[in-house]
Amino acid sequence: MSEVNRRDLLAGAAAFAGFATVGLLPGTAAATTRQRPGAALPPSLTTGDKAVVARVDARRALKHLKVLSDEIGWRVAGTRGEHRAARYAAGVLRDLGYKVQLQPLPVPDKNLAEMRVEVKGRREHWQSWAVLNAATGRVKGEVVDLKDATEVTADLTGKIALFNRVAGKELVQAKAAVAKGAKAVLIQNVRSTTYPERKAQSLNIVFAEYVPVPVLVLAEYHGTQLRSGVRRFTLEVTKHTNLTSYNVIADRKATFPNPEGKTVIVSGHYDSVPGSPGGNDDGSGTVLSMELARVLKRLPTQQNIRICLWGAEELGLVGARYYVSKLSAEELKQITGVFQNDMVATSHPPAGTYWLLSVDGNANTTTTAVLEAAKRLGYVGQTKGPVARGSSDHEAFFEKGVAAGNFSWRGGESPAQLEPVYHTPEDTVRGNVSLQRLQVSLELIGAAAYDVARRR
Repeated sequence: MSEVNRRDLLAGAAAFAGFATVGLLPGTAAATTRQRPGAALPPSLTTGDKAVVARVDARRALKHLKVLSDEIGWRVAGTRGEHRAARYAAGVLRDLGYKVQLQPLPVPDKNLAEMRVEVKGRREHWQSWAVLNAATGRVKGEVVDLKDATEVTADLTGKIALFNRVAGKELVQAKAAVAKGAKAVLIQNVRSTTYPERKAQSLNIVFAEYVPVPVLVLAEYHGTQLRSGVRRFTLEVTKHTNLTSYNVIADRKATFPNPEGKTVIVSGHYDSVPGSPGGNDDGSGTVLSMELARVLKRLPTQQNIRICLWGAEELGLVGARYYVSKLSAEELKQITGVFQNDMVATSHPPAGTYWLLSVDGNANTTTTAVLEAAKRLGYVGQTKGPVARGSSDHEAFFEKGVAAGNFSWRGGESPAQLEPVYHTPEDTVRGNVSLQRLQVSLELIGAAAYDVARRR
């Protein structure tokens, strides 16, 4: 061992031995030895675990989540809402001392509808996909419920038609309503037979021909509310073009010499689907990453810490794939693990299993680190995996040979068992986010990522 390496090792050992209780109240430090929230067994924590567990706070993360989900709301790729969220997250990370960049990336055009309604005395503001090859503009009028019809006999002049979706017949329904004078068409989506427990979300449908009035395929929630009694209804469809999304990339260099530039990534996607405020998907993963940025900012590490908040994930992992495409072979080699966090705080009761997901189902640096952290924290038998599943931003890194995992609360039978309000307007903070599960996620990912980052 060289003299330089010996000095590094001694300095690191001294730091790791002393930092765990620095700046902590006695009660906070003592709390690290208590049984963790919902854990089956008492913890057996390392010094590094204690440093993380004593500091992470789901209530702090929840404050950020309320800004993203309650105040900003829909964060659709390339739109004003997503841009507001990017600026907010970047500001928080800069204030923490990270070097932050907003990486721009192009995203496709889209038609989006915003609706102003009064339902049973409540005024609500909704958003939905709108059919791209249909008219745009503002429409106000009476809503007429045509249920499951594909043919229309009633006069709809000056009115707005509301259908239940008949799969494959959406264009037929829209044309039938237009032929009878409807000035807009609303089609309520219906639940799939594959996942009947999930409420139906708004859909982006492409028609084979142009329709001269606005056409929306609404989420189940919106259709149900309209049918419960609407006094006023106004919709406006806008075509969004030349759109740019952003990845938020925040870096903190290693405490000790790191000649190889090794880097641990903690990430989540901050965009949401149209109409959804994205409380759990994936505001939860975003604020987990932001809270861990706060906790890790001064803890000694042998590797760099990078916080990545991806844009445009809901369009097909666009942000993460764009980021990876811009990395050289050497930069990819420097990444020792990507801890992707997607839907980490649902309050849905059956989602009591914490899943460790890798694209190929094989263990890697990240899944192993989380599994070992779960054992030390006492969550024996409460995690599953690694199990094969892509469909989140870890997939982009796997495709380039980088160790990456996706971590999420889901139903115990399979990782496809998602919450009933997945991708719907009901994915709110108040109705769908568990503070306890968010805390557990913070401790698991925090302990695992730090364990990797404090090693060469």
